[in-house]
Amino acid sequence: MSEADRPPADPGWANIGRPDSEPSQPSGLMDLLGVAAVLLDADGRIVLWSPQAEELYGPCAQEALGQYAAPLLVHEEHWDWVIKKFAEVMETGQSWGGTFPIRCKDGSTRLVELRNTRLLDDRGDYYALGLGADSPMLREVERDVALSTRLIFQSPIGIAILDTDLRYVAVNPALERMHGIPAAQHLGRRYREIMKATKFEVPEAAMRQVLTTGIPLVDQSTIVGRTPADPGHQHAWSISLYRLDDPQGRVLGVADIVVEVTERYRAALEATETRRRLALIADGSARIGTTLEIDQTARELAEVTVPDFADLVAVDVLDSVIDQHRPATRDGPALFRALALKAAYPTDAVHAADPPGHVTAYDADRFATRCVRTGRPVLIRHADGNDLTRIARDEYAATLLARAGVHSYMAVPLIARGTVLGFLGLSRARDPRPFDEDDLAIATELAFRAAVCIDNARTHQSVRNAAETLQRSLLPEHPPHLPGLQVASRYLPAQAAYEIGGDWYDVLPLGSDKTALVVGDVMGSGIDAAATMGRLRTATTAFARLDLDPAQILEHLDAITSGLEQYIATCIYAAYDPHRGECRIANAGHLPPVLIRHGRHPQLLELPTGTPLGVGGIPFETTTVRFAAGDRLVLYTDGLVETRHQPIDERLDVLVRLLDAPDSLLEETCDRLLHDLRHPDNHDDVALLIARAGRSTPDRAHRRR
Repeated sequence: MSEADRPPADPGWANIGRPDSEPSQPSGLMDLLGVAAVLLDADGRIVLWSPQAEELYGPCAQEALGQYAAPLLVHEEHWDWVIKKFAEVMETGQSWGGTFPIRCKDGSTRLVELRNTRLLDDRGDYYALGLGADSPMLREVERDVALSTRLIFQSPIGIAILDTDLRYVAVNPALERMHGIPAAQHLGRRYREIMKATKFEVPEAAMRQVLTTGIPLVDQSTIVGRTPADPGHQHAWSISLYRLDDPQGRVLGVADIVVEVTERYRAALEATETRRRLALIADGSARIGTTLEIDQTARELAEVTVPDFADLVAVDVLDSVIDQHRPATRDGPALFRALALKAAYPTDAVHAADPPGHVTAYDADRFATRCVRTGRPVLIRHADGNDLTRIARDEYAATLLARAGVHSYMAVPLIARGTVLGFLGLSRARDPRPFDEDDLAIATELAFRAAVCIDNARTHQSVRNAAETLQRSLLPEHPPHLPGLQVASRYLPAQAAYEIGGDWYDVLPLGSDKTALVVGDVMGSGIDAAATMGRLRTATTAFARLDLDPAQILEHLDAITSGLEQYIATCIYAAYDPHRGECRIANAGHLPPVLIRHGRHPQLLELPTGTPLGVGGIPFETTTVRFAAGDRLVLYTDGLVETRHQPIDERLDVLVRLLDAPDSLLEETCDRLLHDLRHPDNHDDVALLIARAGRSTPDRAHRRR
């Protein structure tokens, strides 16, 4: 027989029924039913008797062969009917079948499902073949088959049976609908011929594992994708697998159970997205607004949203918000100052946005302009070319956005206390998800938090600038000539995250070539502290002109401070007399000055500390210290040496060690002390004053910082 003449390959159980060298083991439905075969000659005598007949009816072959079947197997009252039916079968050749009560060897009755058929041998003789099976057993098997069939073909769960080569043997209608492929096109084809996507390599490998181990996999794999049945939407399926074995343990194949879990999958995605959004808000609450710096707040907002929320983020404010001398406009282009820009990866879209610090005009039809002028967000789920033009500042920037693949965009206003400060721009390119209303709600919440922080920083900076301007205006210029004395000074305000304090210094020419050196610190911060400092400095100047003893001057200042609404201050007052070569010093709760005698190691002066100004009623003491040519006196406020992490004694030791260096210019010494002692996060301002005795001209033009 040629290949063309061969029947088509059976798509069913490829290995079943093949002859092999091993003896066949009882298996399958025939063995389960135990079908008995009995052959009768034309006279109704038994001429063949199968082993199954002995199991079903009772008599062995020796007892049955040669006997008339009716007396042996049928109760007497049924003889006539049985003989009549036997004759009809032998005469007409038409088979008969039905359920009939058979008498067993022990006299009991058993219902047997019978099939009687006439046979013809090669000599022209007729025989009757009777096949029988236990009727209750047959009914049970029929019920099981019917139930299994109905369960499989009416089940909403997709079910497929595959053989050991992973070829489809059976597919129920539910799976047929899921795949969008007729069942007939499944049969005989391998699993991956139907399920071609790469993602189906995982369940294919799982099927082979189940065939090898026999261990079922229940709900172990969830596949997400599209099918020809519904190409416009994603679906999710849960796959369970178990091996099919016959009663003798021979592997027949694998059952593939597929359950549509799209709703569950979407619910899980929504729950995950909700958790992600809540985490984003919590992260924003913790990370946005850690300082009172506008630029830092904008950077924190950008860092929170990239890369988990957006691929590109820009934070811009109206230039009039930063520069209050520039009025905001309601018509025409809007002028924006870029504060922060962050991308999740290198992209051309970065070059389409404005770098931090740049001021750019956006036309009235741009989304950014519309956003800040209406105070309403702009949500572009799917951005086309026209949208990109209105997102970008110009046509070239729009081209860059298109090249970068930007497909979704939001502009959210930064609103604080009813005022629109700017906008938050968010774009997605690689992230395939379009922005939706939920995303807009999250962005609005983050923008609101950032806007309040930016507005606080703006207000704080304005107040701080005013206070610093006031304080600097109150600090002195050095007199052009101080007999027998050189001085250098510095003033540094606190860092931008904090309000300025009330630190001050003063250099006051007195009569008889004397000079007063003053350093003080008003407790508190802000404009009030700066104003109090100005009042104390003015009073100090007035009292110094009276040539009073330093202790008396502090007593007068103490009386004034006591009336300044609970303000207190520390102060050290030193009066230098070049003719006597001495300093007379009084201390009101201030840190001790450092005295550096020419050619010796520096030391902290041991002075009566006294109480701060404003405590009231406690006398001060004046100490006289020799201050000869070449000696230096260092006065400072606590902002120079105090930190949050080290004891003050350790910091004073550091100050003394830094001053124990070869004699250098006073200006250089000031710079070195500030560089080595001042921490970047210092929350206090600093006043520093260094005086050297013995020279009549300054070593460098005096500077204030």
